[in-house]
Amino acid sequence: MNRIARRVLHTSRIPKDLSTVTVRDPAGERPEAAGVSSETIDAIWHSVECLYRTGVHPGMQLSVRHKGEQVLHRAIGHAHGNGPNDPATGPTAAMTTETPVCFFSASKAVTALLIHMLAEQGLVNLMDPVSYYCPEFAQNGKRTITLHQVLSHRGGIPALPTSTPIDVLWDRDEVWRLLCEARPVEVDGAKVSYHAITGGFVLQRVLEKVTGESIEHFLDVHLRQPMGMTWFTYGIAPEHLSDLASNYATGPTPRFPVSWVIRRALGADIHTVERVSNDPRFQEAVIPAGNLCGTAEEMGRFFQMMLNGGVWNGKRICSERTVHRAIQQYGSLQIDRTMMIPMRFSAGLMLGGNPVGLWGPQSRHAFGHVGLINKLCWADPARDISVSLINTGISIVGHHLPSLAKFVYTVCDRFPIIPEDQRPLALAGS
Repeated sequence: MNRIARRVLHTSRIPKDLSTVTVRDPAGERPEAAGVSSETIDAIWHSVECLYRTGVHPGMQLSVRHKGEQVLHRAIGHAHGNGPNDPATGPTAAMTTETPVCFFSASKAVTALLIHMLAEQGLVNLMDPVSYYCPEFAQNGKRTITLHQVLSHRGGIPALPTSTPIDVLWDRDEVWRLLCEARPVEVDGAKVSYHAITGGFVLQRVLEKVTGESIEHFLDVHLRQPMGMTWFTYGIAPEHLSDLASNYATGPTPRFPVSWVIRRALGADIHTVERVSNDPRFQEAVIPAGNLCGTAEEMGRFFQMMLNGGVWNGKRICSERTVHRAIQQYGSLQIDRTMMIPMRFSAGLMLGGNPVGLWGPQSRHAFGHVGLINKLCWADPARDISVSLINTGISIVGHHLPSLAKFVYTVCDRFPIIPEDQRPLALAGS
C-alpha cells in the first residue's frame, strides 16, 4: 500500500515479507492431534494475512482449537509503534502470542458467565429484579428490571447520559449513582438495545453485593486461577502497563450515520475511544463490560471450557447446566436499537444463525462475543471449534471488512458441520 493510500485509509505500514513480523508457537500447535490438514491451517492463516495486509490492524493474534486441540497459535505485526501516526523510524515492539490485549466488549462474555456461576451457587436468581439485591437501583421506574434483562441487553439503560465525562468510567461510585438515577427507555424487556458499558457495571454491583468481595477477586478465584491464566484480568496491573498492546483508530474516519451509531453505542467518537483506551486510568480500572485484558489463547481457552460443558483440563469450572443457560437464545432475531443491525442474544452472548449469522454460514449453534467490531471470539459445537481473533485496530467501517468476513467464512468452510453424535458430548444437539 503506497503512502497516499495509507494516508487516506489511515493504516499502518505493512512489510512485503510477512514472515518478518510473524510469531508462531510451534509447541502450541498440534493440528495432527485433531486430524487437521496442513492445507486447512495454511488457508486459515492466509485469510489472517490478507486481513493484516489491509493495514487496519497493527497487531493481531489468533488461536483456533478443534476437538479440544489447539491447531493454530500465532501473532502478526506490532504491539506498539506501527500505528498510522507513528513515525516510520520510531521504536516498535513485536506482537507475540503472549502479549496482553484489551478485549473490549468481548469481556462481556466472561462477566456474563460469572453471573451465571453466581446463579449456580444459589446466590442470585436471574429472574429477580436488580433492585432485589441493590434497592437503590429502583429509582425512576427501574424497580422491575431483572438481571436476565440486563444480561440480554433488554435492561432499558443502554447508555450513560450523553453529558457524562469520560473519566467517570473509572469512578465506580459515580457510575453507580448515574445508573441508579437513570430513567429507563423501557422496563418490559421487549426490545433489544445493546448495553455497551452500562450492563457490566450493574452486574458488577450485584455480584459484589451478594458475595461481599470484588468482581476481580471472584474472577480470579473461579476462572483465572483454576484455568491457569497468565493475564485474564479486568484492566492490568500498573507494573504491566508497558506490556499491554496499544490500540489505534484506523481506517476511514466514520461519517454520519455510522458516526452517530458509534457515539450512541460508545458515548464518544472513535478517536476519543482510542485516546481513552490507551489512558492508564482506563487500563488500570475495572470495567466489566469492556476492559478485560489477555491473549487470544486465553480467550480461546475460556470458550473451549464452555464447549467442554464447563470443564477445563479435567477440572470442573462450572456446571454443564450453567453453560446451557448461558448460551440459550432469549427472544427472537431483532434489530438492535443501539447498533441498528439484526442480532440474536442469549443472556450474555451473541449467537450465530442459519442460513448465515454473525459466526458464519450455518452457525445456529455458535456462541461468542465481538469486541469493537473487529475482535471475534466464539465457539461452535456443531463444528467442535473455539476461535479467538484479537487485534488492535479500532476501525468500524472500512476496506478491511470483506477480509474479516472472509476469515470467518474460511474457518467455517474448513471445519464443516459434523454429525451430532460426534460433537462435544456436553453440548451435542444444543
